[in-house]
Amino acid sequence: MTDRLSLSQTFLNHSGWGDAERRPLAGDASFRRYERLHRAGESAVLMDAPPPQEDVRPFTRMARWLAQQGFSAPRILAEDAAQGFLLLEDLGDDLYARLLRQAGNDEHTLYAAAIDFLLELHKLAAPADLAPYDVPRLVDEAGLFPDWYLPALTGQPTPPAQRAAFDALLAELAPAAIMPQPIAVLRDFHAENLLWLPGRQGNARVGLLDFQDAVAGHPAYDLVSLLEDARRDVAPALAEAMLSRYIAGSGPDEAAFRRAYATLGAQRNIRIIGIFTRLWKRDGKPGYQVFMPRMWGLLERDLAHPDLAALRAWIDAAVPAELRRQPLPGLEQAA
Repeated sequence: MTDRLSLSQTFLNHSGWGDAERRPLAGDASFRRYERLHRAGESAVLMDAPPPQEDVRPFTRMARWLAQQGFSAPRILAEDAAQGFLLLEDLGDDLYARLLRQAGNDEHTLYAAAIDFLLELHKLAAPADLAPYDVPRLVDEAGLFPDWYLPALTGQPTPPAQRAAFDALLAELAPAAIMPQPIAVLRDFHAENLLWLPGRQGNARVGLLDFQDAVAGHPAYDLVSLLEDARRDVAPALAEAMLSRYIAGSGPDEAAFRRAYATLGAQRNIRIIGIFTRLWKRDGKPGYQVFMPRMWGLLERDLAHPDLAALRAWIDAAVPAELRRQPLPGLEQAA
């Protein structure tokens, strides 16, 4: 029995679930792993988040805050933060992503419910303990692109002057995406992390799974996560309808909001291209490269905003358009 298996069994024994049937449920790009537990007609979910790579405390704090607002975050049934284990309420299998792959499910209804949830969430001030999604952090995260993607493309480190110019462009754009009174940004608000719970009422119909990286930032970020999904195509017409639904429901200055949306979209998509490259080059996980053509398409859509012209010019010079849909050098051998 491996150490983590032994430790998890001890945790379940202490939680009253020691005799439960255990089945692997899912993993993700982090070190976290999940199992579904069955016992006497009940079910629960075990999160295994091994320290020091993972810390369950941000998840538990955010889960409890969301639940206090009446939203459908999983209830915490038992926890051992020191060892990195949580026993969670099982919200079921009806992921948005799964339902949207099946015929007969109304995409508009699901996305509209997610937008309405965000409208309600964004009426609330961010919890005081959330880190700010500020200019330095936005710039630093975008640096994954010159740190990982460009070297994988060219075979050489990014020249310091080229990197400095990139950072300066991001630092100039990022203030458009900073709010005087930030709200809670869940960060990974997309179809793979949302569950449909039609037996619940109102905004509680949207089940929430992944929010441990929440920050205090601009409301446009989670719209970008939802509508510029790395893992599935969202039709431009649907994305525009949902963005308009949010703007109509929240009443911001529309031009400023759309600029923030494009800025955060570009930052997020640049960052994800870097992350997917790092997952391959550092962590031996080349499978995320299948999403790269979609990421480039989304990034190009964001860069079409006139206020992002200088960043678009930098990207065009660094990565010619004909290279963006091609596999990175060496990927064939890694696949």
